[in-house]
Amino acid sequence: MINLYSTQIDQLSIHRVGNKSRAEGLFLSATPCQMNDELHALLKEYFFKPFREKDEDYLRFAHEVDLEFHTLQQLVKRAFAKQENFTNIAQDITRCLYEQSDHPHIKGGEVYVTYLEGIVHDNEKVDGIGIFKSELTQDFLQFDQGETQLVPRLEQGINLSKLDKGALILNVDGEDGFKLLSVDSNRYDTRYWLERFLGAEPLADENFKTKHYLKMCQDFARQVVLPAEDKKEEVLFMNRAVNHFAKNDTFEETQFMNDVIENPDLIPEFRHFKTEQAPKYKIEDLTTFPIANTAVTAARKKIRNTIELDTNIQIKMDFINPESAERFVEKGWDEEKQMYYYLVYFNQERKS
Repeated sequence: MINLYSTQIDQLSIHRVGNKSRAEGLFLSATPCQMNDELHALLKEYFFKPFREKDEDYLRFAHEVDLEFHTLQQLVKRAFAKQENFTNIAQDITRCLYEQSDHPHIKGGEVYVTYLEGIVHDNEKVDGIGIFKSELTQDFLQFDQGETQLVPRLEQGINLSKLDKGALILNVDGEDGFKLLSVDSNRYDTRYWLERFLGAEPLADENFKTKHYLKMCQDFARQVVLPAEDKKEEVLFMNRAVNHFAKNDTFEETQFMNDVIENPDLIPEFRHFKTEQAPKYKIEDLTTFPIANTAVTAARKKIRNTIELDTNIQIKMDFINPESAERFVEKGWDEEKQMYYYLVYFNQERKS
């Protein structure tokens, strides 16, 4: 996990790339951008906000032959070494992006290459390289004051509330391709940014494995447990799954199935579902791995633990004490009303 609260933009170099296939130009600034405190604060929010709001997997640079042939990896490595002028490296990074801007759909825009200090990663401060791109402009009005009236003037500019593309590259695990995060608001050209420019692939660390295995469990609960059982059992299955991850440091698949899948008929269904769906979640042949607590906590917040009924009534389950639902909630069928019902046992109502 990263924390960007205390991160500072140490250096900023701003350039502009056009679409190469349309013979649009490339403008490279010769000197760094000078920032006052107000601009620094605005740019920090503009650059970092998408990374705080999205739960993205870490990536790393990858090359089919060797990382020494990965252009961006080598440029970033040079930047972290601090033995060259950063603006020169930022220009080379922008040239690299321009070379990949050769599809007719790719939009031109401003490129911001930054050297970052004070990124907190796993409770340690590390440096980083930020590469950001703004592509879409918006119309806005300025007003000139004449002698007798205000005169509107239409201009175009960048909306600082939405970053189009961005990458944060951390000075961590450099020999293995560094750790990086990427955001892309304009998904129509993802290959251009993620694959061709960044040349990155998912980093299959414990956070990635925990997150994706739990996502597979969530889809199994919805697609298999719910049709085979009912909504209560779907919720309880995910309840038990999350609690199993929370109580263990290491995941072992056989033990997981024994603890979580109460209906033995669903065990072969689970194995089959995982085999069929593993490529989608990128968890092929994954049967044991260290559990990342941060991924478990994030998953718990996202998983719905509420049974919503068509009579405008909701029953909320407790993820901390799932045995309460198993002991005190019963489902049945009323012949007279021709409706299902839930019977809930309790001693007294809690005062809110």
